[in-house]
Amino acid sequence: MAEPEFDTEGLFDDDYLYFYSELTDARNAEDTELIWNLLRLEPGTELLDLACGHGRLANPLAARGCRVTGLDYTQVFLDKARADAETLGVQVEYVRGDMRELPWTGRFDAVINWFTAFGYFSDEGNRRVLEQVHNALRPGGKFALELNNVVNLLRRYQDSVVRQVGEDMAIDQHRLDPITFRSIVERTIIRDGRIRRVPYSVRFFAFPELRDWLHQAGFREVEGYGADGAPLTAEHRRMIVIAER
Repeated sequence: MAEPEFDTEGLFDDDYLYFYSELTDARNAEDTELIWNLLRLEPGTELLDLACGHGRLANPLAARGCRVTGLDYTQVFLDKARADAETLGVQVEYVRGDMRELPWTGRFDAVINWFTAFGYFSDEGNRRVLEQVHNALRPGGKFALELNNVVNLLRRYQDSVVRQVGEDMAIDQHRLDPITFRSIVERTIIRDGRIRRVPYSVRFFAFPELRDWLHQAGFREVEGYGADGAPLTAEHRRMIVIAER
């Protein structure tokens, strides 16, 4: 199956940081605490932040004593992550790479993939990500994904979503494809008088399907939670899936 249209370089760039840094900064402490508790992390845990972005979770987890590696495809994100790590005085190994081709085998105690950073590829590509994570974990290691809870999201799915910073706007026009279960999006960026458009799409998953995919990738126990750390319900806006190797 051909890969879906996804302008990675156009989507994940300085404009993304400009429009979304406020949102992610507000969630840093909450998300870090949630990850720490759900995965029962402790100082010395070997952890991979997969699709780490600009290090908003990798750096604070390193500050708590984890030995953190962050992998991302976007160089501008990695540059900011390294600069912030230096400012904070923490050590994180930041690596540029593709989630579908991880260079590690049996290295990590835990892997996290946060803020809907899964589902970018074809089904074949997405399944390969799960297989690569399984290979990168030690026996008994855990993989945590955080993404939309589609049962809740479909109730409030909108054709258009706007983020605004001053007079600048990022406008997402959404279309849900029921055959591929992908949200097909065109993002229009209006910033400093410039206008550009970026296509991308994200695969939606209900818990049972993703659980089955994880089992097929070799994981054992798979559990679902909400952002409050409680077992997943239809009322949770976000879904956290934890799978054990």
